[in-house]
Amino acid sequence: MQKIRPMLKSALIITLSALPLLTSAQTAREEIHENILRSGSNHMAYIAPDKPLTAAPKGYEPFYISHYGRHGSRWLLNDNDYMGLIKTLRKADKYGKLTDLGKKTLKDLEKFYPCTVKRLGDLTSVGERQHHGIGKRMTEHFPEVFRGNAQVDARSTVVIRCILSMTAECEEITAFNPKVKMHNDVSEAFQYYLNHERDSKIREASKGRNGVLNKYRQAYTHPERLMSTLFNDKAYIKDSLNAHAFMSSLFWVTTNMQSHDTDVDLYPLFTEEECYDLWKIQNIDWYLGYGPAPQTKGIMPYNQSNLLRNMIESADTVVGNRNFNGAALRFGHEVCVMPLACLLELDSCGRQVEDLGHLEDYWVNYRIYPMACNIQLVFYRPKKGNGDILVKALLNEKEATMPVKTDTYPYYKWQDIRKYYIKKLDDFDKQ
Repeated sequence: MQKIRPMLKSALIITLSALPLLTSAQTAREEIHENILRSGSNHMAYIAPDKPLTAAPKGYEPFYISHYGRHGSRWLLNDNDYMGLIKTLRKADKYGKLTDLGKKTLKDLEKFYPCTVKRLGDLTSVGERQHHGIGKRMTEHFPEVFRGNAQVDARSTVVIRCILSMTAECEEITAFNPKVKMHNDVSEAFQYYLNHERDSKIREASKGRNGVLNKYRQAYTHPERLMSTLFNDKAYIKDSLNAHAFMSSLFWVTTNMQSHDTDVDLYPLFTEEECYDLWKIQNIDWYLGYGPAPQTKGIMPYNQSNLLRNMIESADTVVGNRNFNGAALRFGHEVCVMPLACLLELDSCGRQVEDLGHLEDYWVNYRIYPMACNIQLVFYRPKKGNGDILVKALLNEKEATMPVKTDTYPYYKWQDIRKYYIKKLDDFDKQ
């Protein structure tokens, strides 16, 4: 548990001698080899938790949930993600440069491509099911929050996949309690906290990202074996292909196939080590771009300052009302969930790592932001009388540590958490 603001304390940067991640007994390599789909980073399909939650403290009950969730599994965003590969393989096939495996890969991509037309960025059936599951478990784990005259305020960014994700979760809540007072809203007016654009300070800090990343792209991308299995002419590979870019693009499509109900599986094209290496590039990329990386001045998570303030302010309106129970649900994107988890310093999300070659020992992206990733702050109050308001954090429905002292983990005093985060945000604003 971190008791300082690691994104602002360069003297406490985690180095190779630091303790490994506390959130998993396995290394990232072991986890990816156990389930190769984890190498998909932000394309990884949501995995429902299988560990039971800690019971409420004696005499306490949950009454409020403050939530931010990413949309579920989706199609890729750009037509060229699919068609660029197809065109490259078609051209090679025209000149007789594909192996049998290359021909099969082309057929697999051509088989899948028609379902992408006019669906780019859309929520898939897999993604819809993910949010139905999350909503259903929310009512099962915290029924007190949604009983009686519960009030649920659900808001989404203006992106269709986020709106449909919100709809799926809200359907489960109203199925649990048809009398719940459900309010859904979508507007550009909410974008400033649901999907805030980067301000000048954060944009400036991100400028060095690609320069740092390119070193690791070169170090961890090894296309030679893959190219030799798809193309039958070494001279053609050298003269007519950008092997590094082709391998990365093919892996991008490969990892997102888990977003669909399809029998097209491109993972066998890659070895486990290739998947692991390509994942490491993504892990570093997201850490530099949205995490607390010292290489980008440790400030990227503060892009979600408005979101965190909104969560605090929303909680302030209900925690003193003993007649209130309900939830504030917010739906958006992984580019918000990831930095919010880092800003909140959940588990190891707020760690700063100087040696990016060993980042995976301390910070692992797929544990934070799979498709449908979500953060839930669950508030508890005494069933009778007065007492401290308690809160616990769930990251992807798993109990997470928070950055203040507690004798009752996973429960923390809300007044301590609130004070810590407000000071943290105010200190950053003064810089």
